[in-house]
Amino acid sequence: MNPAQTLAQPLKLPNGSELPNRFAKSAMSETLGTIDNRVTEDLVTLYRTWANGGTGLSITGNVMIDRRHIGEPQNVVLEDDRDMELLKAWAASGKVEGGQIWMQLNHPGKQSPKMLNRDPVSPSAVPFRKELRGMFATPRALSGPEVEDIVARFARSAELAEKAGFDGVQIHGAHGYLVSQFLSPHHNQRTDEWGGTPEKRMRFVLEIYRAIRAATSDGFNVGIKLNSADFQRGGFTEEESLSVIEVLSAEGIDLVEISGGNYENPAMAKGDGQVKASTRAREAYFLEFAEKVRARVSVPLMVTGGFRTSEGMAEAIESGATDLVGLARPLAVEPDLPKRVLAGESITSAVRPIRTGIRLVDNMALMEVSWYTRQLGRMGKGKAPRKHDRGLLSLMEVLGVMTTRGVRTRLRAGE
Repeated sequence: MNPAQTLAQPLKLPNGSELPNRFAKSAMSETLGTIDNRVTEDLVTLYRTWANGGTGLSITGNVMIDRRHIGEPQNVVLEDDRDMELLKAWAASGKVEGGQIWMQLNHPGKQSPKMLNRDPVSPSAVPFRKELRGMFATPRALSGPEVEDIVARFARSAELAEKAGFDGVQIHGAHGYLVSQFLSPHHNQRTDEWGGTPEKRMRFVLEIYRAIRAATSDGFNVGIKLNSADFQRGGFTEEESLSVIEVLSAEGIDLVEISGGNYENPAMAKGDGQVKASTRAREAYFLEFAEKVRARVSVPLMVTGGFRTSEGMAEAIESGATDLVGLARPLAVEPDLPKRVLAGESITSAVRPIRTGIRLVDNMALMEVSWYTRQLGRMGKGKAPRKHDRGLLSLMEVLGVMTTRGVRTRLRAGE
């Protein structure tokens, strides 16, 4: 088959629902909510743009389950039904061409900046490494009842997402957020029923999964985004990740998306020039790990990170290593990329490494995340995204937006 034929194949998920093709928009944090974390029309416009562009599955950016704990200014928080009409419009916009839309649910844990949260929480009171402590406060350890409350909040948010018309939810268990923190022996140093052994560290995500299943219908999809590893000394390892996937697969999870890294080692934000030659040859960053998963379980897999050509995407599907091609940055600059590939066009993504010439900025991948987030904002306003950055001018633009949002957030909090 040619790439268009390969990527046009539908995919049936364990619960019986079907995705129309093999293109999936991986979650990107849009930060397009209001300053008090409510849904906006910009999100409706943005997801209609991706649906019209041919994406078979769109997964939203991290919707927070607790307004006391957010990761960025203008995250959407889903605790109640006050925004139900806009939530319904958001869900409907992602399905206008017959695809599905899932809501990613998240709690940042310790990855909540000081400007947003003076009382961050985590499984254990483990601080960030020294160079990040100016941005992030040392968290306090969650109590047992607080852990149980967070589990219930995930379930409540999922219930509301289904009521609004979303086809499923994705638990964010990657990139160093709270679920990832519970799984990691570096962040989770508890000795109670929530930590101390790999099985007990796994309990948090299992309880969340089971609570969501209990709160939603049989036809509602539940997936997870999971690190292949933290790439951090003393952290979550590949073998531990494989064990978690095996357990979730046995529980009946509908989709596992593979990613990696955290704020202290942001593998998920690396530019193309920062990965091994062997990885670039196969394009996807985590394809080798996906093959290890495939050798153990048959759960549907989505691999995100690194895909740049229509041929590379099709080859990943044909090899059997993954079932879905997860795209993030490519869809931030070319939202119609799937439709063009499905029409038979040979595509090479317009994504290029972003370099400011400032080593600290480039090493932290600040521009690799923030610049693309700005393109989501443009699409939310009905504008075309820019395909290439403008170096230091782009950095100044991004920093200006971040500063303004931070000030507005602090003013709202009365600081």
